[in-house]
Amino acid sequence: MAGSTHTVTNQPPPLLGYDVYGTDQALVAAVERHLDPELLDEAHGELSALGRAAGSAQLQEWAVQANENPPRLRTHDRYGHRVDEVDFHPAWHRLLGKGVGAGLTAAWTRPGGHVRRAAGFLVWTQVEAGNGCPLSMTHAAVPALRADPELAAEWVPRLTSMIYERELRPAGQKAGALFGMGMTEKQGGSDVRANTTSARPLAEDGTYVLTGHKWFCSAPMSDGFLVLAQAAEGLTCFLVPRVLEDGTRNRFLIQRLKEKLGNRSNASAEVEFDGTWARRVGEEGRGVRTIIDMVAATRLDCVLGSAGLMRAAVAQALHHCAYREAFGGKLLDKPLMRNVLADLALESEAATVLGLRLARPATTAVSRSGRCCGSRCRPPSTG
Repeated sequence: MAGSTHTVTNQPPPLLGYDVYGTDQALVAAVERHLDPELLDEAHGELSALGRAAGSAQLQEWAVQANENPPRLRTHDRYGHRVDEVDFHPAWHRLLGKGVGAGLTAAWTRPGGHVRRAAGFLVWTQVEAGNGCPLSMTHAAVPALRADPELAAEWVPRLTSMIYERELRPAGQKAGALFGMGMTEKQGGSDVRANTTSARPLAEDGTYVLTGHKWFCSAPMSDGFLVLAQAAEGLTCFLVPRVLEDGTRNRFLIQRLKEKLGNRSNASAEVEFDGTWARRVGEEGRGVRTIIDMVAATRLDCVLGSAGLMRAAVAQALHHCAYREAFGGKLLDKPLMRNVLADLALESEAATVLGLRLARPATTAVSRSGRCCGSRCRPPSTG
């Protein structure tokens, strides 16, 4: 029949309209295992709402738009003034706002916050992984800032806020703020003790000016950054605000955005400090010890983000095999294919269990639920 080759058959429909959290029985069981019972109903409701949003057609479309329209660096305005701003597609801001509003930067101030956030971060990664970087950096900055109680009192309420404000202005005028980090330099790489960025003290105690560069700065559009620089007593941690209290821009010169294979929706940059105002965090010469608390928290998010991507891959594979037919039947019913899917599901569930186990408070009982998740080879329902 004419035109029949243009009729698309034997293709699965898009995996949309489902609860990313509620259909992941390994994740639900892990939350029940590590969260206090009195918090479970609220947490399940909150995470299911996030899961339904994550599985919606609207957010999946935003994810596509954010990745097809990567950030662009704007170093100067139309009049030639240096502005050093990163422009994002509106979809990026919508996704980031949803993540902040879901409490993915607020674990430190909420009951059961770390387990709830870990589950939420694992779910949210399955929508669009790039916006997980500023969410992770903002969340992780809190323990490092607590090395200075005065700084913590000023900044932690902003970082744990569930309000996203994209405009660059003094952080004290914003209901919520984001944080980034800069350690790596060209000559040192991961050997941060080879850093050459210098810090010169000012008259006001705890304030410095920085001169140097960072070969890799995470989330350069943020309101503040934790960075390392060499002070008189050695490598020291500093807080660099993006905008100063009087409304002027700090000397935070974005030289270029990194070209990346993945994570394209998110901006990473090379930056230069040239008389950049900063506040010391912790003691001089103890920079690695101070910033390592931020690094450790981001490493947990590497586990959770990877587990989220693994779960997304398994969900897509199961969904595909539930619809695709070959050799007289559904792929899902073929024994060899089921073996492959079972292996994938086992690895995914193991990563999920590990991630939530790492996130739980040390005082939580190891197990409150002996149930097997039983989710292997079961495609998520779109009904």
